Amino acid sequence: MAVLSFCFGAPHAAVSAPNPEPFPTAASKKGLQVQMVDDALALGVAHAALNVDLAALVDPKADPANPGWEYGGRTYRFHRGALEALDQQIRPLSGRGVIVSLILLNYVSGDPEVRRLLQHPGYDTNCPNRLSAFNTSTPEARDWLSATVEMMAARWSRPDAHHGRVWNWIVGNEVNSHWFWSNMGRVTLEEFTGDYLRAVRTVHDAVRRQSVHGRVYVSLEHHWNIRYPGGDAGQAFAGRNFLDLFSRTAREGGDFDWHVAFHPYPENLFNPRTWNDASATPDWRTTPRITFRNLDQLSRYLEQPELRHAGQPRRVILSEQGFHTPDGSDGEAIQAAAYVYAWRQVAAQPGVDSFILHRHVDHAHEGGLRLGLWRRAEGSVCTPSERKRIYEVFRLADTPQADGAFAFAAPILTAPAEPTRGPK
Repeated sequence: MAVLSFCFGAPHAAVSAPNPEPFPTAASKKGLQVQMVDDALALGVAHAALNVDLAALVDPKADPANPGWEYGGRTYRFHRGALEALDQQIRPLSGRGVIVSLILLNYVSGDPEVRRLLQHPGYDTNCPNRLSAFNTSTPEARDWLSATVEMMAARWSRPDAHHGRVWNWIVGNEVNSHWFWSNMGRVTLEEFTGDYLRAVRTVHDAVRRQSVHGRVYVSLEHHWNIRYPGGDAGQAFAGRNFLDLFSRTAREGGDFDWHVAFHPYPENLFNPRTWNDASATPDWRTTPRITFRNLDQLSRYLEQPELRHAGQPRRVILSEQGFHTPDGSDGEAIQAAAYVYAWRQVAAQPGVDSFILHRHVDHAHEGGLRLGLWRRAEGSVCTPSERKRIYEVFRLADTPQADGAFAFAAPILTAPAEPTRGPK
């Protein structure tokens, strides 16, 4: 491995070997996509997921006042404020033993030079969420991606934990529905998979140069043997078809220890009664979706010999999923009961390492979904106002008081199924 230099406003210090610390044992599977760090710690989370916009980090103008990272004989610079803002979230979480996962996202920048370096050349401006696939189309673009991830892995993998510690690196978001969350235009399954694999391998190699046991994950949503109905064949793929091809192509190019970040939302995002999901059936070969109702099928799929790495199944984290709060006086109780059901499903799966709930606070820009532990203040985007019933259920989920906190859910979970709006 080449000797690289780490230079965050201090003399260059040679980094000649990655951090050899073993992957930690978590206190529990309870996790949260964190908005308020102090509240997350009060809730007793053992896992936290944070979004990272790569475009907000890179500084192609190379301001010498910004921290630099030497890679391939060149110094790459990154915006100090963006890095320090992440430190302020990561450090207090990891300092309390929380396993931190970073979700690497590639939002389209307003800076044309950042777009040239990071935006995928096939990105279609008609896509809905301004999220591009990762750009590995040129040596310069690949070097920027490598340098950026390697810098982050070095900053958040050092033994002194001055900036905090990150263990998990999730490459993109729900990439089997790529048009919406990892856009490179309308493409075939083969085209997207090959392109995404290059990005995942690039991230994996960069993390490994700084952390022997840091883990890298591919991100999938819950459509398993069908594609997302809102996308055509050039915009979305069945998760199983994608993962079959991804794993096979990875083996052909030299396998590595990628893992799976899965999102087993209910089949209908507006109906939290996931225990009634008709499209979540008990066979991974045929089930349209994998939700909490048939979560065990993901583990069964990954137990196949050809899917394993070094004889072991890939690890699974549930990095984003939540439960809508329906209208009505019993809406909060139904949301909380859905969490109880899901917690029990996850607890029964030894191959699933974490259950990271989305969201901390209801958000105004989620199409009417109200997924939070907190209600948002009227007129705000996501300012917390009141705790919902799920808050205390979540807090007590991994404590000796869990049985008592969960008892209310029994009649809800056994009630007859109600009509839904249809799957989402």
